[in-house]
Amino acid sequence: MQINLYEHLANELGALIDTRVFAPGERLPSIRHLAQQKRLSISTVMQALRLMEDRGQVDARPQSGYFVRHRAPRRPCSAQALHLKEPAFVGINNLLMRVLKDNETANIVQLGTAWPPDEILPIKRMQRTISAVARREPALLGKVSCYDSSESNFLRQVTRRALDWGKLDPGEIVVTNSCTEAISLCLRAVARPGDTIAIESATYFVLLQMIESLGMKALEIPTDPKTGPSLDALELALRAGLAQACLFVPNANNPLGCVMPDANKQRLAGLLSQFDIPLVEDDVYGDLCFAQQRPWPVKAWDTSGNVLLCSSFSKAVTPASRVGYVLAGRFAQEVALLKTVSSGATSHFFQAVLADFLEGSSYDQQLRKMRRTLVQRIARMSDAVVASFPPECRLSEPQGGFVLWVEMPAQVDALALHGTAIAQGVAYMPGQLFSASGKFGNYLRLNCGNAWTPRIEQAITCLGGLVKDAL
Repeated sequence: MQINLYEHLANELGALIDTRVFAPGERLPSIRHLAQQKRLSISTVMQALRLMEDRGQVDARPQSGYFVRHRAPRRPCSAQALHLKEPAFVGINNLLMRVLKDNETANIVQLGTAWPPDEILPIKRMQRTISAVARREPALLGKVSCYDSSESNFLRQVTRRALDWGKLDPGEIVVTNSCTEAISLCLRAVARPGDTIAIESATYFVLLQMIESLGMKALEIPTDPKTGPSLDALELALRAGLAQACLFVPNANNPLGCVMPDANKQRLAGLLSQFDIPLVEDDVYGDLCFAQQRPWPVKAWDTSGNVLLCSSFSKAVTPASRVGYVLAGRFAQEVALLKTVSSGATSHFFQAVLADFLEGSSYDQQLRKMRRTLVQRIARMSDAVVASFPPECRLSEPQGGFVLWVEMPAQVDALALHGTAIAQGVAYMPGQLFSASGKFGNYLRLNCGNAWTPRIEQAITCLGGLVKDAL
């Protein structure tokens, strides 16, 4: 992927900040000075500084310039040993439902559920769009189809947005009731009960739920907190015939927030082709990655039709629309059949509403605003955790999404601590729920999407105190 001039400048200045050539609180050279020094246009320098602001590296002060943001020192999460465990059936459903129920206790500070808050979603804009589509196409409110599940304009918008990373055959698009349904349909299309699915370690608990519900096994692939799953470990597993399919979140993995580098994605696509193994790619957070350019999915390098890309617009527009989709590759016909048998057609009305919203500039504007907000909120949460938790704790460095993965000292049991935290009015997700084998017992996941308030600050202080007491 080609890097633009402004990205080069942003990366160069960011490296100077990382090495403390520019210290926290220090003013960067002026826009005019940087333009003259680097022989770049004013607009290119401004783009670079806006990118650094989006990344949370600098703050803009009116009439004063750009200043390096103050950040508390932190330790990154530990790297995992490159060791493969045996494939195993998953058994987290009962435990997960108990934790989710506890997390809904009245008057709780909700740091567990990873949904974007209403105040950063385009609710008013969507209200206007819904009204406009209802007036213009009232027949859609009653349209039902048992076979044709797609609205033509929605397909056009999905196809158009895919042009950023490659050419898409509209015939492989299957519209679903959510990204979750898309993933479930794909797993059913590429594997059978008893088959083994290679997954990241850690991975989103809903993906583990689906594997468990379908009677499949999981093979945990060691995953780097910055670059994603070990492809060396995956290749060993595929050579040994240990997995029949893969299920990965290459862009903004939940809970790690890591983004797989392009070279790794290209190598992964090659491995899938070499061993004829399908990949169900969960790309629901791809639009919420913090780089100036949206990272490409693994699908961009797929030449064999083995990658089934699943996504939706629920994280950045509205979860209530319940419209997702899958680019199903060579499995399109089977996924479409499973969709028809399982749930019939997806709402044509809400497909038309989303297509309207995507057609103009509203969606791209929403993404820019949301990314900037999430970078700032993750930084604020990270600083609070560093200030309140024991110094031995380590944090993820999310490259997208809105969750933070916290590694506590080994003797802290996140699940045992959870009950105490609930009693104190604080909810989070224990790390054991993100592993098929119960790993990550000393980890927890925090939702950073909410606006910072004194109540959240008190909750983090309380949680940090509980962790210290557990040592």
